[in-house]
Amino acid sequence: MLIGYARPSAEDPVCENQVAQLKNAGCQEIYVEEHASPKKRIRLYELLEQAGSGDKIIVSKLYTLGDSTRHLVELMDTMQAKNLSLLSMREEIDTANEQQYPFQKILHCLADFQSDAISEKTRAGLSAAKEKGAVSGRPRKADENVKKAIEMYESKQYSLADIKEKTGISKSTLYRYLEN
Repeated sequence: MLIGYARPSAEDPVCENQVAQLKNAGCQEIYVEEHASPKKRIRLYELLEQAGSGDKIIVSKLYTLGDSTRHLVELMDTMQAKNLSLLSMREEIDTANEQQYPFQKILHCLADFQSDAISEKTRAGLSAAKEKGAVSGRPRKADENVKKAIEMYESKQYSLADIKEKTGISKSTLYRYLEN
């Protein structure tokens, strides 16, 4: 069975164009999301639950289906587990006809690449900031405040709330200093 999925976008806010494309592609059923938000994709999850082995899901473009590379990977894994195929019309991707290279494998590689690129850029940025003298992490509390907080704690005359109010040292920070 050919099953269509449409989601509102800036260029097609009520999915008219997508639904027309899906009908022209021969979809017997079309699931239309009510909103463009990546959250609460109710109709998408209904589609995935209702679709049976061998069905093909058709979308006008990949972004209609997934909001990020990771999201698309997760959806493709779910579809593969249910023996569903995907046809994305704009990109001309048909996972049912993958003689040369499997789209699923390429997608996983792209997701890993994207994750590695982000991690590498983050590490490079942190390293460059460190070379310029920037200190990463939370700023350290002034030593006088820590000493005062420890003295107050050890005197057993103050509650943790009192200590925090007077010194600005939180319970977790105080305990961390007490452990050392």
